[in-house]
Amino acid sequence: MDIAFIVTIFLIGFIGSYVSGMLGIGGSIIKYPMLLYIPPLFGLAAFSAHEVSGISAVQVFFATIGGVWAYRKGGYLNKTLILYMGSSILVGSFIGGFGSKLMSEDGINIIYGILALIAVIMMVLPKKGIDDIAFDSVTFNKWLAAGLAFIVGLGAGIVGAAGAFLLVPIMLVVLKIPTRMTIASSLAITFISSIGATVGKISTGQVDYFPALIMVVASLIASPLGAMAGKKMNTKVLQVTLALLILATAVKIWLDILL
Repeated sequence: MDIAFIVTIFLIGFIGSYVSGMLGIGGSIIKYPMLLYIPPLFGLAAFSAHEVSGISAVQVFFATIGGVWAYRKGGYLNKTLILYMGSSILVGSFIGGFGSKLMSEDGINIIYGILALIAVIMMVLPKKGIDDIAFDSVTFNKWLAAGLAFIVGLGAGIVGAAGAFLLVPIMLVVLKIPTRMTIASSLAITFISSIGATVGKISTGQVDYFPALIMVVASLIASPLGAMAGKKMNTKVLQVTLALLILATAVKIWLDILL
C-alpha cells in the first residue's frame, strides 16, 4: 500500500465522518460512493461493492461513537427513542448484513439507490414546528418507531450503512422529533445498528481490514469535530444540507445503475 492510497482513504474517512457528526448520520451516504469512485480516479486500486459496504460498516461503528460522545450532555439524547429504535434496527441490520453475501454487486447498488431516493422524498416534506417542542415534552409512537427502524435496518445492513440517512427523515417527518435531538439520538441508534451490520460483514468475510483501519482513525478524529460544528448551526441549514447531500448521492448512484 503506497502513501497516496493511505492519504486518499484517510481523507475520504475524515470528510465523511465530519459530515457524520454534524448531521447525525453514519456517513456511509457519502463514503460509499467516495470509496467506490474516487480511488480509481487517482489510478489506485478499485474496491468492489462488497468491499466498500464492509469497510463502511466498520467505519460507521467508530464514527458514531465519536459523535455520541460529543452530544452526551445537554439533553440531546432521547433514551426511550434510542432503546426502541436501536434494538429493532440492530436485529434488522444483522439480518441484512449477513444476507448481503448472497446478493450481486448490482443488487447491493440498487438497494442503496432505492434507500437514498426514499430519503430524498422524505427530506423535502414539510417539518414545521418540530423545533418549537421542548426536549422534555417530546412524545412519539414507540411501536411505529420500532417497526420502521427494523425495516431500515434490513436495507441498511445490506449496503453496509447504518441507516441514519433514512432514520433522520423518519424521525423528523413521521415521529416529529426536534432536529437537534434527532441528530444526537440518530447517532446513538446508528451506533447500535452498526454493530449488527459490522458483525454480519465480518462473519461473511466482506471486510478489507487495512483500509478499514485507516477510515477508523479518520473517524475518531473527525466525527467529534463535526458534532461540535452541528451544535452551532441553524437547524434549517442542517436539514437542507442533509437533503442536498442525499439527493446528490441518489442521482449519482442511479445514473450509474441505469447508464
